[in-house]
Amino acid sequence: MGLAITVVVILAVLIVAFIIILAIKGLIRVAQAEVIVVERLGKFHRLAESGIRVIWPFFDTKKKVYAQVMKTDEKGQPFTITSLVDRIDLREQILDFPKQTVITKDNVTIDIDSVFYFRITDPIRATYEIANLPYAIEMLVQTTLRNIIGEMDLDQTLASRETINNKLRQVLDETTANWGVTVTRVELQNIEPPPEIKTTMERQMRAERDRRAQVLEAEGKKQASILSAEGEREAAILWAEGTKQKSILEAQGKAEALLGITEAEAQAVEKIKAVVGEENATKYMVALKYLQSLEKIAGGAANKIFLPIETSGMLSSLGAIKEIFK
Repeated sequence: MGLAITVVVILAVLIVAFIIILAIKGLIRVAQAEVIVVERLGKFHRLAESGIRVIWPFFDTKKKVYAQVMKTDEKGQPFTITSLVDRIDLREQILDFPKQTVITKDNVTIDIDSVFYFRITDPIRATYEIANLPYAIEMLVQTTLRNIIGEMDLDQTLASRETINNKLRQVLDETTANWGVTVTRVELQNIEPPPEIKTTMERQMRAERDRRAQVLEAEGKKQASILSAEGEREAAILWAEGTKQKSILEAQGKAEALLGITEAEAQAVEKIKAVVGEENATKYMVALKYLQSLEKIAGGAANKIFLPIETSGMLSSLGAIKEIFK
């Protein structure tokens, strides 16, 4: 009886120890933003999230999936390889694809280097809905990019990177949603046309720059001519305005002077009338004007002066009027 109890105790201790060893051996540490797909007897069992988790040996296994792993070569240069891993990274990941050759709508062959940013949102679907997620995404990017570039010519391709990125991201997001993946960004790093096309484009750019320089120079000369003409016109207008004002002022001065002389003569006539009478005043004014005319005639260049017959009569009348004034 005692031997049987001892055997039972030993077996119990061994079983407990075996269970403890299995539990210790099955302890795993899951880092933050990582999950492990646990299968029990070949069937999905649960997701082991971040923290300390227990996986029972012989019953539970960690499902391995394909992922791109970053490594460094002998020179310290980083590179990526596709490898089987037992952990799924939930952070945003980057797939840097090699250059691929595509053909544009106008039959120009170009090389495109693209980068794909994505995040796994459903680890179960990313594990069981697709066998090799990185390779599937790479093939999907290549085929989608060929379709998009095939609908555009070379000039549109070079000038519409943002449009290509948006179209590519939209198509990829719709397809990868079934794999539990969300596309965050797609970037075209580099678009390289053939060397002969690149040379032609450089010549075209130089010609376009030369044309713009000639256009700007012509525009500058045009503006200078316009400004010069406007300046000459403004100067002519100002000169005409000044001449006009000068003529007006001279005419006004002459008119005022003539008006003053006329008013003075009118006053003199009135005074003469008051002294000698109206008839004698008229004779006096006529004789005075006649003498003033003779003075101008005598001041000319002629050597001989012929006086009219009426001159003696007018002079005698002027002398009579002079006696009256006395």
